[in-house]
Amino acid sequence: MADETTARGAELVCLAGLQPTRQRAALAELLFGDGNNRHVTAVALHREALELGESLSLATVYNTLHTFCRAGLLKEIVVDGSGSWFDTRVDNHPHFYCQDTRELTDASPENLRLSYDPVVPEGTEISDVDVVIRLRRKKSIDQRLTRVRR
Repeated sequence: MADETTARGAELVCLAGLQPTRQRAALAELLFGDGNNRHVTAVALHREALELGESLSLATVYNTLHTFCRAGLLKEIVVDGSGSWFDTRVDNHPHFYCQDTRELTDASPENLRLSYDPVVPEGTEISDVDVVIRLRRKKSIDQRLTRVRR
């Protein structure tokens, strides 16, 4: 990666109160450099970093993503038992997960209402609410009939 983009990443890491290692700076630039919100997996981010000439292990990517989560830079979204997504948008908001394409996208919070206020154990408070709405393509009537006939 270019020195200028790594420097911007290092600045982001410092602002979060973290030690700006080369790997953290490079990953911060990939995640936040263009100012757009992103949903990434560790494997996809690792691949992206390698394609840009960054030398780091997948374990380093996982460790850095979790460090960024603890620092409040990212939010981890557990979609299913097979892995996590990391979201650069850290406010509470729902997600759509398309099972066919394995894509995670933001859902509009205006279209989602929680209809109850859960009672939590004494001495605790709700710190976060994760809502993942799983989607799949509708199957045509022909596809459903073929399955039934088998």
